[in-house]
Amino acid sequence: MNDLARTLGLRDAVALGLGSMIGAGVFVVWAPAARAAGAWLFAGLVLAAVVAWCNATSSAQLAARYPSAGGTYLYGREELGPWWGFLAGWGFVVGKTASAAAMALTAVTYLVPDGWWQRPVAALAVVALAGVNYRGITRTAALTRVLLAAVGAVLVAVVAATWLGGAPGALARLEPAPATPAGVLQAGGLIFFAFAGYARIATLGEEVRDPRRAIPRAIWIALGVVVVLYAFVGIGTVGTLGPDAVAASPAPVLAAVEASPAPWLAPAVRVGAGLAALGALLGLIAGIGRTALAMARHGDLPRPLAAVHPRFGVPHVAEVAVGAAVAGLVLVADLREVIGFSSFGVLVYYAVANLAAWRQREGRLAPRAVQGLGLALCLLLVAALPVASVAAGAAVFAVGLAGRLLVRRRPPR
Repeated sequence: MNDLARTLGLRDAVALGLGSMIGAGVFVVWAPAARAAGAWLFAGLVLAAVVAWCNATSSAQLAARYPSAGGTYLYGREELGPWWGFLAGWGFVVGKTASAAAMALTAVTYLVPDGWWQRPVAALAVVALAGVNYRGITRTAALTRVLLAAVGAVLVAVVAATWLGGAPGALARLEPAPATPAGVLQAGGLIFFAFAGYARIATLGEEVRDPRRAIPRAIWIALGVVVVLYAFVGIGTVGTLGPDAVAASPAPVLAAVEASPAPWLAPAVRVGAGLAALGALLGLIAGIGRTALAMARHGDLPRPLAAVHPRFGVPHVAEVAVGAAVAGLVLVADLREVIGFSSFGVLVYYAVANLAAWRQREGRLAPRAVQGLGLALCLLLVAALPVASVAAGAAVFAVGLAGRLLVRRRPPR
């Protein structure tokens, strides 16, 4: 048995997309964005939303044409060639593995008291969530819905507390300090990191019923909900604290609630942030596993990773490998500061998606101008990221491409 079972409906696909996007990013991304652009971070938010819409349109168009596991790795192979597919797949697997470790560490930071035990607890959380994924995608979807309901309730409470405290009026009266275009672009690139979870829907394309209809709808619904929610949370946070305080805070949403008329909500915000990180981690493990499965099918990762469990219908070898890699990283490295690096990998991933959608001839859902705009904006945001993030991302891609070149040149035994 090599194919995954189509067991997910539209509601499940939307929930998995929302659970992947409404992660820890909504609680922390405002600080680096404010450091880059001050109050002009909302221009960065709009820019990130436009880029996300273009990319989502390309992903939806490609997923409807190629409803199989792997996301942009598969689309790049089919429309552009094997090397383009590998570029997207390698960046996704490596970058998102680091992001998964970061999510595990972020979760325990909010949920577990400080001490030596945080890393072992984070590793246990990774193992537990990998175990949920191992038991089948319907179990993953069910747990995602539970976590999403809890996190959504917390974010609604955050919006209510900060808005009733006068955040929108304070923001309207604010006179933003001048910001450079580079700062706004950098803020957009960093905020985009928090939107990128809709790719998870595409990577699960082989497990969605009626994929040509359901996947595009799920992507657009999930992205629309998240953009609106992020705008409300951002207005409440920046309006309550001001951009300078947001830039200086390691947990700006929590600080905004503590400064609101409902400071007693602060413990709930901590729990909500931790659960959001766990929800994102759950989706990341599933998405990485499906991309690894697709890459293994084509020999770009070890062939055993392509195995599918005969009972649970999941890429169980890939899931175990991903869980082990993430748990190992959690135990030996602190990867909580990987927003810039992850943004680099995600933007390259979507640049390939936009280029593949541009080349697509059958099953088009949008004019090529949309994909051209998405490609240009992805490359622009990559150039605007911090130099260290670009250097780290470029090094990771160089290692992967060099490794593939060596493997392909090796004579067969």
